[in-house]
This record gives sequence, structure tokens and C-alpha cells, in this order.
Amino acid sequence: MSAAGAARRVLLVTKGHPFEREPFLAMFDAMVAAGEIVYEHVEHPDAQARLSPDGLTSATLDGVDAIVFYDMPGLAFTRGEPPLDLVPPSDALTAGIEALLRAGIGMVFLHHAMASWPTWHRYAEIVGARFHYAAGDLWGDHWPDSGYLLEVDHTVEVLAPDHPVCAGLPATFDLHDELYLIPPVAPGVTPLLRTTFPMTDDHFFSADEAIRGRRDSRAGWSHPAGPDLVGWTHVVERSPVVYLQPGDGPSSYADPNVRRLIANAISFVADSSPH
Repeated sequence: MSAAGAARRVLLVTKGHPFEREPFLAMFDAMVAAGEIVYEHVEHPDAQARLSPDGLTSATLDGVDAIVFYDMPGLAFTRGEPPLDLVPPSDALTAGIEALLRAGIGMVFLHHAMASWPTWHRYAEIVGARFHYAAGDLWGDHWPDSGYLLEVDHTVEVLAPDHPVCAGLPATFDLHDELYLIPPVAPGVTPLLRTTFPMTDDHFFSADEAIRGRRDSRAGWSHPAGPDLVGWTHVVERSPVVYLQPGDGPSSYADPNVRRLIANAISFVADSSPH
């Protein structure tokens, strides 16, 4: 663990889902300028060699206090039929991530990272939820493909104002961002944030329709009402884990409350980790 008052050492993992790189990385550069973090940015597939206790040390970072996931591996979009191939993680990767959890390395998952590794059930347990691009099983039930809504204005309520992840946030704040309609969140998480937006399928569009080239369609699709939680935390093995749904694009990257949330989450999992 970094010494008290020292910048937290962060491994930032991306790729698998498009994003606007420059404004996204500007969030982390601002944390560097504030003395909150130092970070190394790695992309898949190279990132997978780093996701084990032995892989965390590099010439850039002598050890890691927290890993931030803004990635989406495990899916290949074919632009054909079927439109999606599901790619399982390697045995080495699953063993490496399990070893990280036993070592207590803090983890922060952002936005689309909840869709990663859909064939590996344990990954949904680690994140606390899953976004389905195709119908699939979760928590002992079968679920349709998930829903998405881009560019939506919604209000976020802070549910745990005394929690370190929520420090410095107003009781409510407005965001222009993307929302997901998903199956229930894992039981036992500590809720941090909720949206007041109605989480019903008449407000969302089908992910399966989108990857078939029919964006913003809900033709023939239905989904049970989804959870309104957009931020939570829990402990997996010895690792503190935070998931934050905000963070789809430049408007949310630049939002001061989103930036504070992410900085707080990094600080929380880094300082709570046994390392």
C-alpha cells in the first residue's frame, strides 16, 4: 500500500468497448495533477498478463494499490449471424484474478465493465451485476438481453452520504449519460447511488437489436423492471470492490461529481486493501 498521503498507484485497464480516449484519460490526468494517483494505462490483450499478483509490478509502477476496469473483454461482435461470439477467459487469467482477490487488491469497475467475460459467472459475482448483450443465465435465472439508453438526463441520489466513496457529493446531482436495464444486483452489496429514472423496458432499447444493426429498437423485446442502483460496493475474498455506472462519454467524464466519485472510489479501495 502507498504510504499515508502518497499518491495511490493505479493500473487502468481498457479496450473491448469504444470510448473517447482523450477526454477519458483527462480524468485520470487531473487526479495525477492533484497528487491523488499515479497510473499506468494498459489495454487488452496485453492487460491480461498484468492481472495477477506477479504481473502488477512494472517499470512504471512498483506495485499497485488499485485496479480500475473500463474494459469489456470476452465478447466479439461479428456483424453477422449470430452477431456475437462469447470468448471465455483463459485459465491463467481466471487464476490470476482469483489470486488478486485473495491478495486483497482493490478494484473499481466503471460503466461497461459489467458486461465483461459473460461466460465466466464468477466475474458477475465480483462486479456485482452483469449487462447481457445476449440472453443469458445469472443468479440461477435466465434473462433476456439487457437494455440501454444513451444520452439520457437523469438525477442521481446519494444513498450513503457518510461512505468514503460519496464524500464531497451533494445529496442529488444531475447527469447526462447512458443508463442500463439489467437483472438484479448481487445480494449483499452496500448501495451507494441510485437513479430516479424509471427502470422499465418501455424506456430502454434492446442490446441484441443494437448489435444486429438495429439501434434504438425494442421490437419483440421485453425485460423485467431493473434495479435503480448505479453505484455500490462490496468485498470479494479480501478485495474491496466498487462499481460505478456513470461514465459513458465526455459529458460524464467532465462532470465534477463523476470525477469526485471515481477519485473517491480509487482512494477507498486502495486504502481499504490489505495488500
